[in-house]
Amino acid sequence: MHRFMISGGNPLKGTIRVSGSKNAALPIIAASLLIDGECCIKEVPRLRDVEVMKDVLTYLGATVSWEKNVMRIDARNIHGYEISEDLMRKMRASNLALGSLLGRLRQARISYPGGCNIGSRPMNLHLKGLRTLGVEIKEKFGYITAEAKELKGTDIHLDLPSVGATENLMMAAVLAQGTTTLRNAAKEPEIVDLQNFLNCMGAKVRGAGTDNIKIDGVKKLHGNEHSIIPDRIEAGTHIIAGAITQGDLTVTNVIPEHVEPLTAKLKDAGVGLEIADDWVRVFTHENPKAVDIKTLPYPGFPTDMQPQIMALLTLSEGTSVITETVFENRYKHVMELRRMGADIRVEGQTAIVRGVPRLSGACVEASDLRAGAALVLAAMAGENGSVIDMAEHIDRGYERMENKYNAVGARIIRVHS
Repeated sequence: MHRFMISGGNPLKGTIRVSGSKNAALPIIAASLLIDGECCIKEVPRLRDVEVMKDVLTYLGATVSWEKNVMRIDARNIHGYEISEDLMRKMRASNLALGSLLGRLRQARISYPGGCNIGSRPMNLHLKGLRTLGVEIKEKFGYITAEAKELKGTDIHLDLPSVGATENLMMAAVLAQGTTTLRNAAKEPEIVDLQNFLNCMGAKVRGAGTDNIKIDGVKKLHGNEHSIIPDRIEAGTHIIAGAITQGDLTVTNVIPEHVEPLTAKLKDAGVGLEIADDWVRVFTHENPKAVDIKTLPYPGFPTDMQPQIMALLTLSEGTSVITETVFENRYKHVMELRRMGADIRVEGQTAIVRGVPRLSGACVEASDLRAGAALVLAAMAGENGSVIDMAEHIDRGYERMENKYNAVGARIIRVHS
């Protein structure tokens, strides 16, 4: 178990660089199983979840090398189509290998995946779409067994714009016969990055970033190079870190359009922002004004930023209302923020946050990735010292967070216990 010991009260000042996107890297690494050759993926973040996806590929027979932030994958000789239950339980996104295995081998066997317990994320949309492509699926004893004699392009309408289902179906359809159209598809930037990766490798995909994606099937994909986009959630977390500590922080390697749902709300809250082509500067010397937040699929306010902005709004002037519409179990950080002096009341999927003048240090526990990030932000702004247990959750989505923050004025010590 890892623990963060944080001394609060230090404004963050300087420059901090955003790493490559975790949520773009995971499906792209899974999609490399489709390639008959070697691909080179740059800007791959050194994260626990990415390590698990690397292990999935190795388990299936791919050759993977990873030096610094460059990953080279050769999947020409993959021999397995079943992923061990142990690997599946370590990470939710391991289910993304389902679509690529079906595209490449026409068969796959996986157990139901694990990951952060933040709410229901069923596989039914994935399986419904795969059946439409011609896949025969059996569900028994917690396993999904899928097989297809051939994959045929078709029209698929998603009941909800699920990111995972959109990605899995894109990968399955790339090597299918004919044209597949995904309607009501997710629009997240990570979907666009997956499209760009696939097209770079010889696929014919268009429409990512809209709710209609068309995939013209090709016979094979070839190796090439691709760079992962910056992580918009990490960028947003750093921007809030500058605001909550009342510092002067410049966040680089940012695509401003990707964080606009957040920066628009921060402007409403009176936070000082300067935005350029690839960086955002945040500067403020007072507590923010209260604002209301409602999480929605992209381009709405991201659910993955809800805990972090809640931490900021605990120090706001007035009362904020946060409504979580994506995951039903994403308020586990509320009790921990209360331990630090926050005034928050939860009613169903709504949290009512009354701003307080200051937060105090406390011993708290990170229940999941983004909850852990929120607690780090609150601890850096709080008085005295805080201890955050289960900090390994944070390592799933942030590349050595404590090193980045210590370089701009924070005081965070990682303890292995």
